Order: sequence, then C-alpha cells, then structure tokens
Amino acid sequence: MNFTRWSARLPGTQRRAAARTEHPLATDRRGEGSVPSARAEPSTGGPPPGPAVEDLPAREVLDRIPALVALVHGPDHRIAYVNEAYTAAFGPRPPGAPAREALPELAALGLLPLLDQVLRSARPRTVKSRKAPDGRSYTFTCTPVALPATDRARPAPSTAPPTPTAPAEPDTAGTPPTPTAPEDAAHVAALPEAGPPDGPSHERARASSGGAPSHLSLGGVLVFATDVTDHAEAAERLRASEREQRRTAVTLQRSLLPQELEQPDDLRIAATYQPGGTEAAVGGDWYDVITLGGGRTALVIGDVMGRGVRAAAVMGQLRTAVRAYARLDLPPHEVLQLLDGLAAEIDANQIATCVYAIHDPNEGRLVYASAGHLPILVRDEAGNVLRTDEPTGPPLGTGGWIHSSGSVPLGPGSTAVLYTDGLVERRDADLDEGIAALERALAGATGSPQVVCDRLVRSAGVTADHDDDVAVLVLQHPSRTGHDGELFRNAALELLGGVEAAPRARAFASGVLTSWRFPSDLHDAGVLATSELVANSLKHGTPPMRLRLRRTDRRLIIEVTDGDDHLPLRRRAEPVDEAGRGIAIVATIASNWGSRRTPGGGKAVWCEFALPKATTTTH
Repeated sequence: MNFTRWSARLPGTQRRAAARTEHPLATDRRGEGSVPSARAEPSTGGPPPGPAVEDLPAREVLDRIPALVALVHGPDHRIAYVNEAYTAAFGPRPPGAPAREALPELAALGLLPLLDQVLRSARPRTVKSRKAPDGRSYTFTCTPVALPATDRARPAPSTAPPTPTAPAEPDTAGTPPTPTAPEDAAHVAALPEAGPPDGPSHERARASSGGAPSHLSLGGVLVFATDVTDHAEAAERLRASEREQRRTAVTLQRSLLPQELEQPDDLRIAATYQPGGTEAAVGGDWYDVITLGGGRTALVIGDVMGRGVRAAAVMGQLRTAVRAYARLDLPPHEVLQLLDGLAAEIDANQIATCVYAIHDPNEGRLVYASAGHLPILVRDEAGNVLRTDEPTGPPLGTGGWIHSSGSVPLGPGSTAVLYTDGLVERRDADLDEGIAALERALAGATGSPQVVCDRLVRSAGVTADHDDDVAVLVLQHPSRTGHDGELFRNAALELLGGVEAAPRARAFASGVLTSWRFPSDLHDAGVLATSELVANSLKHGTPPMRLRLRRTDRRLIIEVTDGDDHLPLRRRAEPVDEAGRGIAIVATIASNWGSRRTPGGGKAVWCEFALPKATTTTH
C-alpha cells in the first residue's frame, strides 16, 4: 500500500504543511534521503546560570577558607595579606612588615629560605607536615604569584565596608585601570599584560621588572598552610606501634637466643646477633652451642623465613627442639630429618634453613648437615679458606628429602664460621659475590673468636640500619703447646683377646692416670670406671674394641668403643642379680656418662670426671 498517497488526507497533515510554509527549514545538503539533524530548542524554565569563577572576589574567598593563607612580596617578604584562619592560629600580623620580624613562625619552621627559592625559581614548593610553634602540624605550599605594583605601594585595606564606586573604563592603550576601592588592593589576582606582547615597550618593561611587564611583579609568594595535625598524630601513633612491635620482637628473639654460650674444652667460640635496623627487619636468625659430652660439641645456626614476632616464635620452637634432639647424640643428618618433620607440624607455610655440625676432638673433623643453609667457611692454620658446598638439602619444612652428612677437617689452628644470609646477601650483588668477599675477609682475620666475629661483621658493611638481621658463629680449635699442651693429652689401647683384656685395661688406665699426676681419689675412680666399661663391652659388645683416655684442662674422659650398636641402658639391679650393676656404678661415681652409635657401625660408651681446680694447674 502507498502510504505517501494517503498521507495528504490524514488529520493534521494540512496544519503541518502550513507550519512548514511559515517557517521553512534549511536545505539539507546531504541529500534527500538523509535524516535532518535535531534542532536545539531554547530553555524556557531552568534556573539562571551561576556566577563565573572569574567574578568571585578573591579576598572574600581567602578569608573564609579554613586553611592558613599569607601573601608576602619583595625580597624581604613583606606582609601583604593574612587571612582570618592565619590570624586565629598565630595572631594578627602588621601589614608591610618583613616576614623575618612579623612572621616568626615561618622563621622557626625554616621556611624563609624556601620563600627565597620560590622567588628565584618562580616554581611552587611544598613542605609536608611541619610542627608549628602552636603545637599543630601543617603542610605548607609556597606558590609564586604576580601582584599589581600599585597594590604593593598601598597601605593595608581597612576593615570598614568599602564605598561603592563605578568601575573605571580602560584607556585606549589597553592599560588596566587603577583600582579605586581599598579592598581591591588586597585581591590576589595577577593583572593581564598590557600592550603587544612583542613590542619594544613590553620588552623594556619585562627587563625592568625581572621578566614581568611593568605593571606586574613576580615578587609575591602565596603561603598556603593546611592543618594536618590529625594525620601527623595518626602517623606518629603508627610509628610508635611499629617501634613497640619491633622492640617486642627483638626482646623475644634475644630471650630465645643463648644468654651465654657454652664453652667446650677444646674449642673457643664467639657469636653475635645484629637485628635489622627497620621495623620489619627483625627476623628469625638463631644459633646455639651444645656440649654433647665425651668432649664432643654440637654447633647450630639457622634462619626462619619471615619477619616479626611470628618468625621469632618459630625460631624459639626450633631451637628448643634442636637441643632436645642433640641430647640423643644423633648424627647431624638425623637431627635435621627430625627437625624437618617438626617444622612442617609447627607451620606448613613456614620454612627455615639450618646447618647442624658436630666437632669431635679425637677425629679432628667437623661433621655437618645442611638444610638449605649457606656453606660453612673453614680457614686452616696456613690461612687457606675452604667452602663446604656439599651436601645441602632443601630447607626445613619442605618434607620428602633424605638428608645426609658431610665432613671437613678442623684441626688445631683452624677457624670455622657459620653465618646467616644477612651477612652476605645484598640487593645489588650476587650471593656468591658476598660469600667470596666473606672468604677474603676470613683469610685476613686473626685474633680471638670475638675479634674475628666483629671484623667479619664490619667488613660486610653491617650497620645499625641494616635491612636484615645477621647472626654469626665463630669457632676456633687452638693449637696448644708448652704448658697448655700438657693439659690436653690422649692415650689409647686396643682391647685384644678375651677376658684377659680387662686386667690389661685396668693396668693401662692406672699407669696413664698416675703419669698425669691425678689425685689418688680421682685415680681410683678412673680405674674403677675403666674396669666397668671394659667389662660391659667384653660381655655385650663385639670386636674391634678400643679404650681411650683423654684429659683436658677441666675434665677426664674415659671412652670404650666396640662393634655392637646396641646402646646400654641404666637399670636398677635386684639384690639377687649377678650382673647389671656396671653402668649404674659408672653413673654414680662419674660426673656424666652417655652412649652413642658411631658412624661406621658400633657404639661408644663414655664417662667423664670433673677435675679439681688444683689439678688443672699441675703438669
């Protein structure tokens, strides 16, 4: 159906045609088939438009804002204006007076040099959170402004209401009229430049006023101060809370570290712990020295990943567990195997590195096992440094790994260093470079263990504001000669044959103890302990059997080894029992006793006697 044909007869068609005739539409240039654009109809009922920003009086706006505002001008920063908030904060200020005399609060905050800098550079500067003499904190922004030169020559406006005057008409040259109302002199608004921008008169004016036109001056500075006291106090409370948390973490960590290192007979040991300088740098570094008995010593150092009280708490649990496992006198790799399972139980998301080492003076070696920790460094008597790289397993808490033990020589005159990553790790250097630098420092470090420890920390550049905590453990096996050498002596006897080895062992022990000039009561107790240990080994052990006597400056150690790995237990013998009293007798007369399995199979049973002080000085 053709609707165009029928449209002429539809109601209203004639009226619309007449309207188009009276108000013809513009011809659409896009063609007959295009859609004409919509026509904008004038608004008839909306609210009237508001005043433009340019029409707002600057003086009235600045007087009402809560921020502190001051306007100064000239090289000596004379006061042109201060708003009501500034007056309420610091009191009234005389107009025209220099800032050094009339604005002592700015001088106390060190802002006068900043005003000079703003004038020279013509760029704004901001100083954040300065505490003013009134006790409140402000953020100051100093902005260069252009002030009318005529305004600066006028006195400050009076507080009386201004007399309305008709605005002056601009002259033919385009020069702005001079304000006639007193209040207009305080308006903070830059007047426009006059004349052609590139004319000769413009250049002369700019040169005479330091780059500004003749009727303007860039010698004004608007000081805008925002009260940030609440923010500053909140930030200070946060910093105080962080400092308190750091003190708590440091106190907890130091209380969990050994308050006094155990000093074994054959080693000289020193350690240091340096917490990180920042609030977040207190970590889980730890160390310990454990005397195992029989002259052997366990040394351990570790690092719990993470920061704060949580890391320190996990470190304390691991250190306690290490001391408990060490009493079992297990090999280093077995101790780490137990620690690995415990670390996973404490926190599955918390891992730690650790190295556990045992020094046996009879073997002259340091047996160790490492769980993701940095290598031990050993310097021999000649000054050569050895790095123990293998074997190293994953950190504690990962599980699924069978740790193994290694060994490194540690004879007389040697020094070993155990440390955490804070000593050698830097953000801008490779870890191997840090270890190599520590090797060089150790090669030239001499003196006591504490002296060596301090030199290594200084050579690594560790300061009070270091970004990570540092733990260092230094042990020395000193060379002993002369009188000291007489106080450290060894004697050994291979126990061959059957039961006839017992009287031979007693005679050997009696002769050795006599030659070491022990008192008679200590001599007799040593011979009795030797007889009981040898008899126990002959009855329950298997060859090869060996008796070792060793004296230090503090104790006598008697040890018997055999090829059987069943450890003896102290038990209570009944009156009718004919055996079972040997270990009980040894435990009664000796200061300490114990047993352990040896690495090659078999066991060692030992006991020790504390020497009287008079005995330690005889030779």
